[in-house]
Amino acid sequence: MSTSSGLQKIEWARAHMPVLAEVTKEVTSSGELKGRRVAACLHLEAKTACLLLALSQAGAEVWAAASNPLSTQDDVVDALIKLGVKVSGRRGESLDEYSRDIDALITCHPDLVIDDGGDLIMRFHERGGQGLSVLGACEETTTGITRIRALDRRAGLLFPVIAVNDARSKRLFDNRYGTGQSALDGILRTTNLLIAGKNVVVLGYGWCGKGVAVRARGLGACVIVCEVDPVKANEALMEGFRVMPALEASEVGDVFITVTGCRDVLTARHFSLMKDGALLCNAGHFDVEIRVDELSEMAAERITVRDGIEMFRMRDGRRLYLLGQGRLVNLACADGHPVEIMDMSFSLQLMSIWYLAGHHLELPKRLIPVPEDIDTKVAAARLAALGVKIDTLTNEQRQYLGGPDGND
Repeated sequence: MSTSSGLQKIEWARAHMPVLAEVTKEVTSSGELKGRRVAACLHLEAKTACLLLALSQAGAEVWAAASNPLSTQDDVVDALIKLGVKVSGRRGESLDEYSRDIDALITCHPDLVIDDGGDLIMRFHERGGQGLSVLGACEETTTGITRIRALDRRAGLLFPVIAVNDARSKRLFDNRYGTGQSALDGILRTTNLLIAGKNVVVLGYGWCGKGVAVRARGLGACVIVCEVDPVKANEALMEGFRVMPALEASEVGDVFITVTGCRDVLTARHFSLMKDGALLCNAGHFDVEIRVDELSEMAAERITVRDGIEMFRMRDGRRLYLLGQGRLVNLACADGHPVEIMDMSFSLQLMSIWYLAGHHLELPKRLIPVPEDIDTKVAAARLAALGVKIDTLTNEQRQYLGGPDGND
């Protein structure tokens, strides 16, 4: 791929990210990031490139590595290098190469860290903070937050980590509308098959699962939800979806989409019950939700039948199809979340890193929320970019809501 194609992708994304452009002006004018070294472990594609270039514009020295071996767009990497960002990563790299690239981010001795999935933050802690210079970090995924929260409880953190994923302007849009559209986009692009009329099994009904389920229904699918949380299972029922155990769903599903953030969601027990032609894909961060090793052991034949699709022919003749090697289907098989969604998420990232740079001395070494004013500012900027106006509270209303007798 050529550098020019990468630049074109970046410019297309930048043209549709007005919130990030506005936020970048404010961060740059403050001078707070000037001279700071920022290490980012993210999906290396065009939208992420806009965030990395915004950091660079604000005066930071930016280093980046891939957060997933199959999400990297090589032409975008080439373009970033040409534009002065220190990037290491290539599409399809081995796990050893992936690990080496993350180590390179540690050895650059960053002041600030942006992570996607928690691998970089965890690696810092595995090394016990030797030579540590990190003032703070941001994490933008549910999976990463879960890992960091567990680490915080178990051993404590070496620096403050802002849970960008938990901001309202992130989880309500990125996780739901972003994952919902991009996961289905990956399936449709890769298979060129019809969704309407098929039984689509969504395993996990968190914010991401909700988005996948509603988008599949919008395409005409008969949606089945599998859950372990009784509350979420009730939510799915009240949305009109069928709810059943995964083993029961295995017998009737045509398309299976894992989106739990947990491991061993689809295993040999499930594969043995699936019908001929079933499609399997994962929309969770790590490739541990579908036991590809067990699927391979059960198969008499494993061949690539189309870009991004492997066929596993079972010994009884059934064919099961795996998309994107069981990695994130929206990035391994498509371009990830829509640009406008990432405009909000990356604006939160930029403002959170900016906040860490200016307030790290007063912050606890814990997992902390995105400041409410940053969350609100990003949402307001999005409305302003669209030309949408909303009401504001009167002084009397503010006093009523904030007073001791006010309602929550």
